[in-house]
Amino acid sequence: MSPVHAAAAARSTAVRRVSVRAASVLLISFGVGCGGYQPLDTNRELSRDLEERLGPGRTVAIPFEIDDRIRELALVRVNPSGSQDRRTSAILDFVFADLALTYELVPTRNAVETFDARTGNCLSFVNLFVGVARSVRLNPFYVEVRDLQRWNFRDGAVLSQGHIVAGMYVDGDLRTFDFLPYEPKSYRDFEPIDDLTAMAHYYNNLGAEALLAGDLDSAGRNLDIAVELAPEFDKAVNNLGVYFLRRDRIGEAIALYEDALASDPANVAMLSNLARAYQLAGRAEEAEALLGLVEDTNQRNPYFFVYRGELALARGDTQTALDYMVKALRRDSNLPEVHVGLAKVYVALADLEKARHHIERALRLDATHEEARTYAVILEMGGASAGTP
Repeated sequence: MSPVHAAAAARSTAVRRVSVRAASVLLISFGVGCGGYQPLDTNRELSRDLEERLGPGRTVAIPFEIDDRIRELALVRVNPSGSQDRRTSAILDFVFADLALTYELVPTRNAVETFDARTGNCLSFVNLFVGVARSVRLNPFYVEVRDLQRWNFRDGAVLSQGHIVAGMYVDGDLRTFDFLPYEPKSYRDFEPIDDLTAMAHYYNNLGAEALLAGDLDSAGRNLDIAVELAPEFDKAVNNLGVYFLRRDRIGEAIALYEDALASDPANVAMLSNLARAYQLAGRAEEAEALLGLVEDTNQRNPYFFVYRGELALARGDTQTALDYMVKALRRDSNLPEVHVGLAKVYVALADLEKARHHIERALRLDATHEEARTYAVILEMGGASAGTP
């Protein structure tokens, strides 16, 4: 049994657009664990911390920096001498009414890019909000929502991204400003993060998006930055391991995951990806043991079950593959990858009607999903090929 086994035993990429008329504002209490949260870094402190993490002479883009155009427009709209509540309301009006921003899942943008494009995802909006709010003497900070995670499954590996909202004290009340318009706002697990960790989220998003697009050079650059900025940031570490797998640097991926799992043995994404690395290294028994361990934890990541289903399908065990895909569907029926996985199984079972149903569902969720579109063509031709396209 490897060290990671012993430690563990011990303990869509699609673009979705939605009109956004206003930010959701939630009054919350972070609880005992957040009582020691410190105010945001000043620019001087951030520059010092960046040099400490990245080394002297290296510079990276700060995602919440705004330019003079945005600053001047914001000052026309927001009176910096007004009350905190008035300034906050004016910023929200500026971002959503004046700029008429719309939600778009990808790509992640910095503050200036979001302003210019008038679109962005949750982190893009927070970048712009933080930059504008700080320019009018408010003190917003980034907040990670721990109980809403984003995964993507491609080529046998699981990519990880988080959900970010803005936090700020307004006239003594702690508020969060959520820019994800189509999700129910029932979050329970929040954690304020400092600017370095927020920047790591930004570069992790860029790296994950580059991996999904097949741009390995950009993925490597951005994921290296993310891990340097926040070495304990598990999502960036996980995605850097996926980058190693894509580059056929299997030994480096195994070393990275085993080291990370020694301190975080229940991390499902890293366990699943380590199992994939073991398989690629010819260590099939260790891979199967890890996958069994993950399944025994009764975890909720639907991509794990899609992965297990595809492994079973590759062995020709269609019933086991179907069982796993159904488990994935029960965990999240709004992921196109889950429906594509079910379609693959039904094609193998020659049940083309059910296969078409799931491909149609996948395309309703993501009209650009490449694999779903490929299967749609095959099924339109009558399912002439029952194998993997």
